[in-house]
Amino acid sequence: MDIMQSQMMPEKIPVITYVTDYKKSNGKGFAARFLFECAMKLEMKPLTSATAAILFHRFFSEVDPADYDEYMIAASCLYLAGKVKDDPIKIRDVINVAYGTMNRNSAPLELNDEYWTMRDSIVQAELLITRILKFDLSTVHSHKYLLYYMKTLVEWFGQKLWSEFPIPKTSAAFLQDFHHNPAIIDYKPSHVAICCLSLAFQVYGVNVPLTGEVSEDGLWYSVFAKDLTKDLHWEIVQKIMETYDYEKDDSN
Repeated sequence: MDIMQSQMMPEKIPVITYVTDYKKSNGKGFAARFLFECAMKLEMKPLTSATAAILFHRFFSEVDPADYDEYMIAASCLYLAGKVKDDPIKIRDVINVAYGTMNRNSAPLELNDEYWTMRDSIVQAELLITRILKFDLSTVHSHKYLLYYMKTLVEWFGQKLWSEFPIPKTSAAFLQDFHHNPAIIDYKPSHVAICCLSLAFQVYGVNVPLTGEVSEDGLWYSVFAKDLTKDLHWEIVQKIMETYDYEKDDSN
């Protein structure tokens, strides 16, 4: 792991300040939140959980969400992503974590009818997801673009100026959070990475040296993506910010 990758990693696991009751929560984002909560408990790598989220969003972009149990599909995507990213997890662990996350403070399932029914559902859902996605489970992640752009920007800023702001961690957090939003599959991974960086710059009031806002060519990200227009840039930034609006807990 190089220094830039270490800068992108959180210093510690974030503290969960409230517990979502998924059985009582309705609306956007809860199934994706469930997916990432399970991924954290399973200690999955960030790229594996991101893959699971992309598979989840791609699946539901092809079907009517009302026809499927989002939480069962989310659990199946986690199991499938582990295989895709060579970060395998035992199906029993997926079952126990998914069941325990859905049924708070419950004991792990015994090897009874409920366990085998859930196991069969996850396996069958895995096959369904694969067929719906036409056996194309490949994913080009924004993470690799983000890392490349930041390595370039360090030279652009200079190490001293760059280190004054937590741009790597903040932009990486925006990127991971954007995986809760199905809109992430609507844009190029390279564009998403740029917009996560741009939003981090805006949060800390950072201006990229020797660039301006007068023309498309003067924008700092034009050297990375000529096809990212100013309008598209702001559209993606808005989508990233919208993620935080609908990811609120439904406590009523």
